[in-house]
This record gives sequence, structure tokens and C-alpha cells, in this order.
Amino acid sequence: MSFRLRVLALLALIALTATGATAWLTLRQATSQVKESVAAGREDVSRITEALQEYGFAHGTWEGVSPTVRALAKDTGQRIRVVTDNDVLLADSDTLAGRGPRAAGGQPPVLVDPRPRLRIPAGPVRRASVKRTVTAIAEYRSALTQAGCLTRAGATVTARPDALGIPRITADRNPGNCVTPDPGADPRAGEDNEALVPCVEESTDGRFTACLRRVFAERTATLAPPRLEVGLGFRGEAPAGLAAAPTVAVAAGVALVAVLGALLLSRAVLRPVRALTSAARGLGEGELARRVPVSGRDEIAELGRAFNRMAESLQSAEERQRRLTGDIAHELRTPLANLRGYLEALRDGVVDPSPELLDSLHEEAMLQQRIVDDLQDLALAEAGALTYHRAEVGLGDLLETARTAHAAQAEAAGVALRTRVPHPVRVHADADRLRQVVGNLLGNALRATPPGGTVILSAERHGARAVLRVADTGTGIPAEQLPHLFDRFWRADAARGRQTGGSGLGLSIARQIVADHGGTVEVESTVGAGTTFTVTLAATP
Repeated sequence: MSFRLRVLALLALIALTATGATAWLTLRQATSQVKESVAAGREDVSRITEALQEYGFAHGTWEGVSPTVRALAKDTGQRIRVVTDNDVLLADSDTLAGRGPRAAGGQPPVLVDPRPRLRIPAGPVRRASVKRTVTAIAEYRSALTQAGCLTRAGATVTARPDALGIPRITADRNPGNCVTPDPGADPRAGEDNEALVPCVEESTDGRFTACLRRVFAERTATLAPPRLEVGLGFRGEAPAGLAAAPTVAVAAGVALVAVLGALLLSRAVLRPVRALTSAARGLGEGELARRVPVSGRDEIAELGRAFNRMAESLQSAEERQRRLTGDIAHELRTPLANLRGYLEALRDGVVDPSPELLDSLHEEAMLQQRIVDDLQDLALAEAGALTYHRAEVGLGDLLETARTAHAAQAEAAGVALRTRVPHPVRVHADADRLRQVVGNLLGNALRATPPGGTVILSAERHGARAVLRVADTGTGIPAEQLPHLFDRFWRADAARGRQTGGSGLGLSIARQIVADHGGTVEVESTVGAGTTFTVTLAATP
């Protein structure tokens, strides 16, 4: 079976299974939810109780509540029966709708308390809180009297709570017979204060606040509207069921969409796969420039990006190999041509085999041998096959050995060569390879430093790292040439030849050896001031 058919069959099976399961769960859960929410949905209950609480809070009485109950029953579709906590019927939506009242359902009634919950400001002086509570009681009595009068006069009343939670009454009109009592002239203020004074003796702030609220409720109970018990629904109310036909139709539609989506998905998956197959075939035939178009962020796109990165890596490796082959041919062509010319001249008797000529030919052959040896070292290092014999190495001793080995070269060049190691610094490394690194860096520094200049070899410890520096006061390297400093056969001064410029591989070898030791090589240079190479390695305790 082809990949397309397997993907299509798998997706179709998953889609059909998921669709059937979804349809069954939808039918089962929706029916259960309908049965539970018919009597009293949470949203309807909240809406009804909030509307009734707002009415009682604003009007200070339950007179005239019937229109509100009728509107709520019409909007929510609920049967609403409102009685006080002492079982006095205030309104029944069945009666208001002109039908006989039906028996109440099995749902427990919902309690609605329109009285404000007193908010006592926090303060260290309890007497001040008692005084505020006395004021709040007087203001609530005044608000209840005003709101009740406005309601009976037919005004539209609204209220908002103040800082203590007491309603502030406003109305669309103010009948002349509705006079707001002055809270400050309440004759019962003294009795209110006496009732509140025992609260001061409560042991905790929480008990003190609870005491104030309790006295507030007791002192306003005779005027405040009573709590309500709101019954919703009726006995024998049939729950609404979920019709099966719409569910089946939806399931069929989802299945069709899933199958069509599977077809499109299989095409979308196979198109980049075919492109990858074609590109991989071309890559295998040597077309290293082949790439695949990539879009999106899915797994197929990530596979395409990985393929492109692999192709770029192969192409870069091929180009590096070609450049290396060209560089080697270029570096060896001229000296080998010189050797051949002199040898042919000796054979033909054109020149005499003098000791000076033989020494020159031998030196030229040794230079070519050095290039070959450096190339071998670099190839082994880059392949991870270079052998290292690691041991604890003192950088002070190593630098002193390098200074001694190059002292004659420095003296001949008129360059002062010094070491600076104020404290012992030790690393775990291959001593011979580190000497090779220092020798390469030191040889370059001596060649770049004019007579009268200075080359300093230094080592110091910074925390867990050992830092080795080779600093010279030579000609320096321009900033634009620094990124190419570690390239094979690269020279800062193109005019320098093999006799003065080395093999052109020393810095590449040095960087690879240091990297194999887990370290780094960095360079800083200022034209006319000198160059500093910094080698950083892990120091031993």
C-alpha cells in the first residue's frame, strides 16, 4: 500500500472514530446538561436573585415587585414564586400570567437578602467605628423611609451603596409629600449607641466587626424589607431533550470534512517528500547545489531545513577541499620548480655543485617537508586523530623553555624576548603540543617585530581559567584582516615569502590544538602598536 493510501486510511479511521465518539458524547452530555439546567440554570438564578436584591436594596420595600417578577419570568422562561422568610406570598409568575399556580418543584428555594452588608472602615479606635455605625443605622432608616415613600408615589427609584454600604437613593421625580428624614435628628441614636457599646469589649477585631454588623441588622430589622425565598420551576416540569437528527447530521458533516481534510493533508505531505527525494537523488549524483523549498514550521518543513543544512555543509566541505588542494598546489609549485631547475642545471653541468648551492637546495627541501608535516598535523587535528599525552604542565616552565629555544632568533633579529609569570599556573595538557602552539605564536611575533621591539610571554590565572599571552610591539594587523588570521596559507603581509613568512599553517594548527584542549585562542591588534594572542585553558586546582 502506498504512503498516500496509508496516510489517508489512517486519518479516515481516526476521523470516523473521533466523529462517532464525539457524537455519542455530545448527545449523552447535552441531554444530561439539559435535564440539570431546566429547573434553574445558574445564569438565570444569578440574574433573578441579583434583580430582586437590587429592587429591595433600592426601594426599601417589596411593594410593587410584581412587574419585576413578571419581566424576569418572561426573560428567563422560569416559573418564579416569591415569598418572605415568614412565608408571606409576594408574587407568583403563574398568577401574574393569568394561569393557576402550579405546585413548586423539587429545587430548594434561593434566599435573597436586600439589606446592606455594613462595611466598617479599619481603624485603631473602636469608639470611632461605633460612632460610624450609629450614623449608618440612622442613614439607613432615613433611606428606607425615603425609598418607601417614592415607591408608593410611583417614582422610578435607583440606589447605589456609599462607603459604608448604605444605599444612596435617587429618583426620576420627587413628590412633595416624600420628605427625607434628617439622620442627625434620629431620636433612637442614643439607644443605638447603647446597643453598640458592648461590642467595644470584644477580644478580636473580627469579633468586634461581627458584633457591629449584628447590632446594625437588629436595629434596622423593623424597617428593612424581609428576606425572600425564591422558588424556581414547578413539579413535573419536563426537561428539554436533545434531538438526535441534528446530531447525526453534524456527525456526518464532520466526517465528510475529515475525509476531505485527509486527502488534502496527504497531498500536502507527499509534495515536500517528493521534492526531498528528488533533491537527495541529485545530491547523491554530485549536484551539491540542490536545495528544497521550505515553508511552514511543521515536521516536514523541519526535515527540509535539516536537508538544506546538510547539503550546505557538504557543499562547504567540498569547496574547502578544493581550496585546500589549490592552496597546496600553489604553495608547492614554485619551490618544486626551483628545485627541478637547479637539479637539471646540475645534471647538465650548467652550474657547479658548490656547498652553498647544496645547502640552499637542502634548506628548500626542508621547507617543503615542513609544509607537508604541518598539513598532516592539521588534518589529524581536524579529524580528531591527533594523539595527545596529557599531564600536569606548569606554564611558567613551558614559557621559559620557549624563550630559551627562540633566544638566538630573537637576538639575531634585535628583539627583546621576556617572560612574565608572577605566580605558578598549571594546566592539564600535552606539553609538547602546547610548546608547538607557543612556538608558532612566538615565531610569528618575532617575524612581525622590528629591531628594538619587544616580545613578552606571560601567564596568569583568572578564577578557574589559565590565560597565556604572546604580545609583541610589531607592525600590527589591520582590523579587516583579523577574521582571516587563522585561515590556511593566509598572511597579513602578502609580500612575505616562505623564507620570512613560515608555512602559513601555524595559526590554524595552534587554534585546533587549543580547541582540542577545551580552550580558545583570541587576537587583539593595533596597527603600529603590536599584536597580542591570548590562549585560555582550564586551570588545575
